[in-house]
Order: sequence, then C-alpha cells, then structure tokens
Amino acid sequence: MLGKRAERFFEIAINQDEDYKFLAGNLQIIHEKQTLGEFDFFLKEKASNQIFHVELVYKFYVYDPDFENELDCWIGPNRKDSLIRKIKRLKEHQLPLLFREESSDSLKKFQLNPESIQQKVCFKANLFIPKRFQHQTFLHINNDCIVGFWIHSNEFTKAEYGSFQFYSPKKKNWPIEPEQNQTWKNFDEINSEIEYLFQHKKAALLWMKKDTQTFERFFVVWW
Repeated sequence: MLGKRAERFFEIAINQDEDYKFLAGNLQIIHEKQTLGEFDFFLKEKASNQIFHVELVYKFYVYDPDFENELDCWIGPNRKDSLIRKIKRLKEHQLPLLFREESSDSLKKFQLNPESIQQKVCFKANLFIPKRFQHQTFLHINNDCIVGFWIHSNEFTKAEYGSFQFYSPKKKNWPIEPEQNQTWKNFDEINSEIEYLFQHKKAALLWMKKDTQTFERFFVVWW
C-alpha cells in the first residue's frame, strides 16, 4: 500500500514537472495468463528526448546490528523484508524485465524501444536505527534517510516515556510528519495499541510529542 501511494505521488509530481513527460505507468507484463512483472514508469526528458524506465521503491527499514555486514542489517520492521532482498530483486527481475521477449508487445504499444531506454531506480527509504546508535554514521547508506530510532518492548517504559504523548498511525500514513497530527494519546492508551499490534506480530510505529515544538518517530518492535 505504501508503494502504491508513493507511485501516485510520483506520477503527480512528474505531470507537474516541466522537464519530463509521463509516457506510461504500472505497465503489467502478462504471458500465458501469468503476470511476469510490472514496469513502474516510463518518462521522456523533454530537452534530450531520452526515455527512462524508472523503478520507484519506497521502504521503511530498521537496522538490526545482529547481522555481520552493514547492508544486511537493514530489514523491515516485521522482519519480512530487507534492503538486500529488494536490491537483488531489482537487479535480477525488475530491471531485466525490459529486455525479455515477453515484454516486447506491450512496449511496442507505447512505441518504446528497449535498446534506447535508460534505466533508473528512485529508492526512497525511511531508516530507523537502535536508540543507542543515534550518533553513529553508516558507511553504505545515505545517512539523511535516518528519520528515527527503534526499541524493544521492554525498553518502552513509563519511567522514560510516561510524560509524553503518542499516536500510532495506520501504515498508509507512515510517511506523514508527526507535526501534522492533531490527536494524541497518553502512555497507557498507546501501550494498549502496541499490545494489540504485537498479538498480530506487527511492529508499532509511534509518533511522540515531547512538547509543542519537539516530535520524534520510532518503532517499538515485537521481536
């Protein structure tokens, strides 16, 4: 759901951009009743007439230091996804799809020639690191993508967090800045929501309001 919302925002942005023309989006490749994949976007740069195939990625990852290599440490907050897995799928499936024979008929409908198309990946990520790592710099990612921290459930204590206000947004609203929120709950109220999510093995993304000017985002994970 997050990815689809991001795609719609991307399409709106391109349609308002004077430098690019939107040619096609969400182009599915179906062969013998089997869906082989989908192209996110085809764009044309107006100045050069260069056509681009753009794959858009929008992800939330937490850093699990238990893995040996830094890039392996970036995983989904529910441990069902990972940065490495996504990169592998892009390299081995999504980008090569442009040159598969089964894609040719669909591309011809839009007068798209794979040999003259450049491929790009727009990878947007919201990264959350362990609270004790908040002052650490990471070598292999864009550190500007770090937007918050994460903690285990036993670290979310009333002694440390009881004086603040919270809100746990639905997943479709995860990208929103917490400053925009108007409804806030106390520690006990939000703890009940966390427990409900944990019963379904879902991490809780929390917006925390410390005062009228100070807001933070963090995950409380169930694992």
